[in-house]
Amino acid sequence: MQVDRMPQPMQPRAARTREVLLRAAAEVFAEVGYTRASLVKIIERAGLTTGAVYFHFKSKEGLARAVIHEQAADVEFPQGEPGLQHLIDITTHLAVELQQNTLLRAGVRLAVEQNEVDLQEYEIYRWWAERFKEELAAARLKGQLLPSVDETAFASLLVAAYTGTQIMSQLATQRADLPGRILSLWQCLLPALAPANAIAQLTIPVPGSAGQGGA
Repeated sequence: MQVDRMPQPMQPRAARTREVLLRAAAEVFAEVGYTRASLVKIIERAGLTTGAVYFHFKSKEGLARAVIHEQAADVEFPQGEPGLQHLIDITTHLAVELQQNTLLRAGVRLAVEQNEVDLQEYEIYRWWAERFKEELAAARLKGQLLPSVDETAFASLLVAAYTGTQIMSQLATQRADLPGRILSLWQCLLPALAPANAIAQLTIPVPGSAGQGGA
């Protein structure tokens, strides 16, 4: 799954080359960040010629923007009926994905660090907020939300809280404790979001019981 900026249709060989390049860039960005990454390092990792790289991206900045926009391309979101339980399942699943999905991890790292390099790409945050808002809208139809809840505002709050939580987890444990932190986040947020009878019907694992593998 990707944000709205989709690449134009291209020949299969060109598409494969772009895919190899994007993933090599994601590996390098995930390892060293934007500032320390270089096109030379990315080209070497991809095993491509300079000409092949510049056919698709004119600069390191262009590569970084692509990784940010397409960060969720490899994520297989959990199945389920839209609503509050599905939203919880998605966010806990993403916590595990951030430990092992290089493209997602790189895109998130670049989105967080972009102020340092003046990329100014807010669209990805808007995309995640819209994704979460869809689940909240479904929850509203099921009577799972408190009357005072604003779905748009809460979706943006969730994106911000998730972003901050994963940064703290990265610094503390290289995201090894991120699933538990996200479950704790939900335990704090749910009383402000849903009535007690709706919360009682949700499945929320005890923090620390979710997948805790290292990044």
